[in-house]
Amino acid sequence: HRYRLGINASRLPVNEPKAVPGGARNYGRDGAMPIGGNGGRSKNYEPNSFGGPVEAGPDAGMSSGLGWEIDGATGTFPHLRHAEDDDFVQAGALYRLMSSEEKDRLIDNLAGSLSQVSRVDIVTRAIGNFAAADAELGDRLTAVVMARRGAA
Repeated sequence: HRYRLGINASRLPVNEPKAVPGGARNYGRDGAMPIGGNGGRSKNYEPNSFGGPVEAGPDAGMSSGLGWEIDGATGTFPHLRHAEDDDFVQAGALYRLMSSEEKDRLIDNLAGSLSQVSRVDIVTRAIGNFAAADAELGDRLTAVVMARRGAA
């Protein structure tokens, strides 16, 4: 019956991990059959501006002491990064493939949502993410959001 419970399967007492008091700490919540308070209105994504979870970092778990000597060492190793391993390369390439009409619709949709966000720091960070993908996208989005917010 795990399909009925979805993300909340490990929150049932019978399924709860016994070695971890309070159950699994994986930020999974909501979905089908929420159990208990289920996080309320707290944020369960990262990055956020509301004191929610933060990324553990690339070396998390590296000093756990786990691993056995076999014919070399086993355990957790740092990820070898590829030259294009960042969060913005593919998004920027997709934007540059779009026709001018598609770009206009994208800017209009994004600006429609961002112009309604009450906190300026969140809007600035979001536009910065789009600008990291493509400078033109960031510039155009900034101009439209500023105009819609009445700051232009």
